[in-house]
Amino acid sequence: MKGEGKMVSKMKWVGLVGLVLSAFSLFTHFLLARFSEEGVVEYQSSITLFSWRPIFETAFFPRTSPMYRRLWGPVRRLEFLHPDANPRGHYADVSSQTNGFIFVRIQGGFHEIRNSICDVVVVSRLLNATLVIPEIQSTTSSKGISSEFKSFAYLYNEDQFMAALAKDVIVVKTLPKNLKWARRKKEIPSFKVRYSTSPYYYLNQVLVVLKKHSVVELVVSEGGCLQAILPPQLEHNEELQRLRCRVAFHALRFRQEVQELATKILLRLRAPGRPFIAYDPGMTRDALAYHGCAELFQDVHSELIQHKRSWMMKRGIVKGKLLVNSAKSRLNGSCPLMPEEVGILLRAYGYPWDTIIYVSGGEVFGGQRTLIPLHAMFENIVDRTSLSTPWELTRIYGREANLVSSYPRTPPSIEKEMKHEAWKTAGPRPRPLPPPPARPKSYNIEGWWGWVAESDNEPESTVMELRTNAHKLLWEAIDYVICIEADVFIPGFDRDGKGHPNFASLVMGQRLYQSAALKTYRPDRKEVAKLLEKIHDHLYHANHTWLKSVRKHMRKSLLDGLIEASTKSKPLSFLSHPVPECSCLMYDSTETSVHASTPSTQSQVQAALGVAHRCPAWMNSDLISRSKDKDNEEDLDEDDSTSSGLFFRHSGDNHESGGGESNNKEEAQLDDQEELEGGER
Repeated sequence: MKGEGKMVSKMKWVGLVGLVLSAFSLFTHFLLARFSEEGVVEYQSSITLFSWRPIFETAFFPRTSPMYRRLWGPVRRLEFLHPDANPRGHYADVSSQTNGFIFVRIQGGFHEIRNSICDVVVVSRLLNATLVIPEIQSTTSSKGISSEFKSFAYLYNEDQFMAALAKDVIVVKTLPKNLKWARRKKEIPSFKVRYSTSPYYYLNQVLVVLKKHSVVELVVSEGGCLQAILPPQLEHNEELQRLRCRVAFHALRFRQEVQELATKILLRLRAPGRPFIAYDPGMTRDALAYHGCAELFQDVHSELIQHKRSWMMKRGIVKGKLLVNSAKSRLNGSCPLMPEEVGILLRAYGYPWDTIIYVSGGEVFGGQRTLIPLHAMFENIVDRTSLSTPWELTRIYGREANLVSSYPRTPPSIEKEMKHEAWKTAGPRPRPLPPPPARPKSYNIEGWWGWVAESDNEPESTVMELRTNAHKLLWEAIDYVICIEADVFIPGFDRDGKGHPNFASLVMGQRLYQSAALKTYRPDRKEVAKLLEKIHDHLYHANHTWLKSVRKHMRKSLLDGLIEASTKSKPLSFLSHPVPECSCLMYDSTETSVHASTPSTQSQVQAALGVAHRCPAWMNSDLISRSKDKDNEEDLDEDDSTSSGLFFRHSGDNHESGGGESNNKEEAQLDDQEELEGGER
């Protein structure tokens, strides 16, 4: 008996020790989860199996091959163009004595915010004012986002912004206490500035009020508050344009968490060791409604576009008819290129079916089904969700409150309350049960739009939808970084829901500034529509003549589209075409003499773009080695019997479209010679 008692007591002690150890282990895990979030994220990202599994069945051609240069190589006639946004000539340092403070509230999406910030910095310089870091309305705490990151800091790095502009504008984080109190009482003068406002409006009207009250508030809601092309008679107008470039391309850096995730996704894209294409569809509901492209879609999506167009007409955004012939708009180039059409262009140009394509954009109207044809043509279609984990995306949002259980319930109507009271005093049981409460309605901003069938009025955005809109800014920031670094970029559309240059235009503008020679296709939508109409009845069985026409157009779009942007996009948004103000020329005299005898030379491109400023001497260090590599590439371009490729064919298939194998060597050499000479004639 004594032995059994001792055994039971030992077992109790063992169990107690086990419980203590379990509790200690649990406590340790909680501490790790609470205080070592970054380490946990790194650990998880290292073991996470992503949804993307690249499939490559064809051997990738070497970088020195003519085929690689034709599809992925730089645009040689733009290699002389380099970024130079530094001040030139006399540029006075910022004065410590300013005329007052400018406080700015910015509304809109990603590209509108970016344009607006650059404009308000230039306005501050123009008025010799101290700029308070702009407040981004869609990222305030009232939108249900994390309290860790507010307003400007939700998207951009405040410290980098202030440090980069230290010699241009005095930037402070907040207003002084007395002015902050006056703003809360709405006692400071406010200006709601329109899109593309003249600089003389600020000099003649805003400056007077600024000097009188020491502070003004600007409300910017249309994606810009200053003319894109400044008047020539304005003093230091080119220096103000270069200031725009310094803001957009150097001062505006995304906050660390967003930048790190974008870098991770970019590394995962590069991991297979192959170049990739970035594609921005540009298919937003606002843009489709503004340009009258409802009939490109079916069922409820067409109704939604028409409803949005009606709403725009009531507010004067759209001036025209409600019902627009979308087929005619498409043929005129007013509608976006559908993903299927972009896929056909890329396959016709020669990109193989296993090319990696990154699809950007916070919203693709119509959902994933609009991308199905593109998925059918290219195996490796990816986006940020397939290259990151939910944990990583949640981390950049910060700690957010759970809104599912905190939705405010609508109070019952007086009639319902009276019925319930009557039911309670209706006499002895049995009594009929009260009617069940109506199920609360919830509509997803990108899902099924149930309200269309029930009401003409679009419901107010819920807190969850406002939070999602703030998240979209972060998604587009990630996409922006990847599109800038992509080997090839192609837009589906370059206009937003107000007819202004959109996200894709900003991407093309920064690529032009940062690395002009990278391939950036700017297809003419009107010309593409005509080409596709020619083979409408046999879309996937094009002949060789049609393929050559598409390839010629795509080659021409590399330069012709760039020159066209200088007349169409730049007057609306300077950042979409920051040339020649923010660029310089860099090439040697031997290269100039070689091309002097040809009818299509770099000098013609230089004249068309208006670039005349020579790069500083310190930028010419690698010129000799670069020109040698170029000579070697030209020798390799003389023979490329496989440049035509096949239109639609997977590796191992025997069927051909357009007689790909019948493309003879002379035609292939002709294609490459056109590319070698620029193909822009």
